[in-house]
Amino acid sequence: MLETELEQKTTETGPPPGPRIAGLGVALPERVVTNAPIAERLGVKPDWITKRTGVRERRVADPDVTLVDMATQAARAALDDAGFAAESIDLLLLATSTNEMLCPAGGPVVAANIGADRAGAFDLNSACNGFLSGLSLAASQIETGRANNVLVIGADMMQRFIDQDDRTTAGIFADGGGAVVMAGDKGPGRIGPVVLGADGGSGHLVQASRKEAITRMKGHETFQLAVDKICESTTEAMALAGCEQEEIDLFVYHQANARILASVGDRLGLPAEKVVECIDRFGNTSSGSLPIALNDAREDGLLNEGDKVLIGAFGGGMTWGATVIEWGRREA
Repeated sequence: MLETELEQKTTETGPPPGPRIAGLGVALPERVVTNAPIAERLGVKPDWITKRTGVRERRVADPDVTLVDMATQAARAALDDAGFAAESIDLLLLATSTNEMLCPAGGPVVAANIGADRAGAFDLNSACNGFLSGLSLAASQIETGRANNVLVIGADMMQRFIDQDDRTTAGIFADGGGAVVMAGDKGPGRIGPVVLGADGGSGHLVQASRKEAITRMKGHETFQLAVDKICESTTEAMALAGCEQEEIDLFVYHQANARILASVGDRLGLPAEKVVECIDRFGNTSSGSLPIALNDAREDGLLNEGDKVLIGAFGGGMTWGATVIEWGRREA
């Protein structure tokens, strides 16, 4: 059998360039909303929300801030962190389910805002699994040589698409976003094989119709499925990456619910100090959750060059996924 071009390149020069995360940035609204006003409206105590979700406070965008505004801020922060010019971006992917406009899509507008005039741009909607889905697509574009630098953004304004009187969702969802620059070069860091899964037959567990534009969730059933699929994809991603659980330095999961994180950790036997948990301060920001959690871990000094980081998510659709990243950014 003839070697493929990629195999030849690998044989002759070592591992092919990228894909790697070259820069990371976030966009978080300044306004902090504690549990107190939400609990008062729901007729419960603030601790009632914390016990069921892990959330103590969340960020909420001002009414005049759009989804594209927040995505643009995250994109600029990621470019600054990478030291890349917007003109170097070949493709921009915006993972979101809460853009205010049906058309135009948010991605092309963000590209125009930041001056990424060479980039193709579009949106993708995989709910809370959107950012991870974007990473998978970006990695494949780089691996096949169709793009060299890809900007992946995950951002959602969930507070605008929930029933504020619904106890299942009112205390959990929040606004926020993040972005990464993915590069196909020989810099440090790599993204391993990405596991993705879907079960449209269970899609009714988390729904938001175009007519109502309100997120409805069956909490108990969603909880059970999320734990099952996150655990399965975690194990599969490690196997595909060729590493044992003990070799993973940090587990960064979608911040959906603190009880989900605890259940996954218990089932897999993960040391608590290796599992990032920041839902208490940021809530569930849907597709913004993973980059926000990565950035929070970096600010806490938990990410070092060469670390193996497993990221995983579960979202509406139902969709889920996981991958192992070799972290290549050293904190200055």
